[in-house]
Amino acid sequence: MATDQTRRFDGDVPDDPADLLPEESVLDLDEYLDMHAAVGHRTRYEILYRLVHGGEMSPKELEDALEIDDSTLHYHLNKLVDVGLVEKRQRTERGQGGLYTYYRATVFGDVTLTDGVDELIRGEQTFSELYDSSTA
Repeated sequence: MATDQTRRFDGDVPDDPADLLPEESVLDLDEYLDMHAAVGHRTRYEILYRLVHGGEMSPKELEDALEIDDSTLHYHLNKLVDVGLVEKRQRTERGQGGLYTYYRATVFGDVTLTDGVDELIRGEQTFSELYDSSTA
């Protein structure tokens, strides 16, 4: 598939892509790239997808939804937490003893998924509809 060579940034394109970041950027370019690399793995993408579209979930809820074992789930959750796409919260439940752990997508997780991978998928659907010769 060819790329659109006419797409351009507003204004000049810097030689160093890190210069695209605002001066007071919260993250550096490597951190943004780490986020995108993290969702490039199918299991991590599915975890983030569930958290963005389904809200906060416990590890047990994620295990059941994804049908994966505890150690695999925690390995991938830790990766998502490390890059800042997911946050881990612990809280007590009424009438229960101890702390319970829940995970939820961060703002970066939400944006990375909805404006990243999900947007690419929607773009392909639009592209397919535009160029589908069977409907003509």
